[in-house]
Amino acid sequence: MAWWGELLVGLVALIGVVGVVVPVLPGLLLVWAAVVCWGVVERGPTGWWVVVAATVIAAISQVVKYAVPGRRLQRAGVATRSLLIGGLAGVVGFFVLPVVGLVVGFVVGVYAAERSRLRDHAAAKTATRHALEAAGLSILLELAAALLIGGGWLVIMVAT
Repeated sequence: MAWWGELLVGLVALIGVVGVVVPVLPGLLLVWAAVVCWGVVERGPTGWWVVVAATVIAAISQVVKYAVPGRRLQRAGVATRSLLIGGLAGVVGFFVLPVVGLVVGFVVGVYAAERSRLRDHAAAKTATRHALEAAGLSILLELAAALLIGGGWLVIMVAT
């Protein structure tokens, strides 16, 4: 692959890493797609092994990013209904207040749903804190996967 092609793959992967943290872009998907495109163009065994490794890491991370925080939320007693309401409020918030509205809408939605369900400010506040921690953990898990895929690609590309 020409140097400009590798530079383009690196830029898309970097944008993807930023997209994991900034909820405007499909972060992990961009990193994975960039590395897969590189592997397909390379056509050698190294390229295909990178494609397989990136795909396995991305798939595992998608399962883990929902399973681990979800289990923690269940143990904390946060209702699934509250999370769904928070998610819907986050989507609405995203369009009302671009970028930050996603977080604000999620927090307000979870708090309102838990306050309605529990009828207690302190319990609703605690449940909202648990939901925010779970969302943060989910983002960190996805960020780790994106960095592992992108970093692995970079190491392989420089080594070959």
